[in-house]
Amino acid sequence: MLLIDENGEKQGVMPTEAALEAAAEAGLDLVEVSPNADPPVCKIIDYGKLRFQEQKKKTEARKKQKTVAIKEIKMRPNIDVHDYMVKTKAMHRFFADGDKVKVTLRFRGREMAHQDRGMDIMVRVKADFDEVAKVEFEPKLEGRLMVMVLAPR
Repeated sequence: MLLIDENGEKQGVMPTEAALEAAAEAGLDLVEVSPNADPPVCKIIDYGKLRFQEQKKKTEARKKQKTVAIKEIKMRPNIDVHDYMVKTKAMHRFFADGDKVKVTLRFRGREMAHQDRGMDIMVRVKADFDEVAKVEFEPKLEGRLMVMVLAPR
């Protein structure tokens, strides 16, 4: 196996017993860094310190990642202009935060006979948010709901 000492210098290829003795002399652990290499690479380091540093890297990576949430906006086919504006204002805020938005249009009772009005609203939402968001899931009727998903650009 190829041995690297505590200072990061290559000691060369040596048998396992000799590498273990060198680690015992230094008062540190012998850790196999690359088992698939030819010859395998081992390093003389403090194993506890190595595990601590790896754990620290994982927590840092977890802090930096952003989870994308899906926010839902519910509308009706006969939504009023002011109500529509309130909903779009909320959607702008969601896109600014980097979240996806699921637009749900619920049909109740006789409104099912006017699905074209629902599709008009979905097309209007798509047009209003064309420069801010892209359509990830086209408007689709699922029972009494018409659903569309938008993602920020």
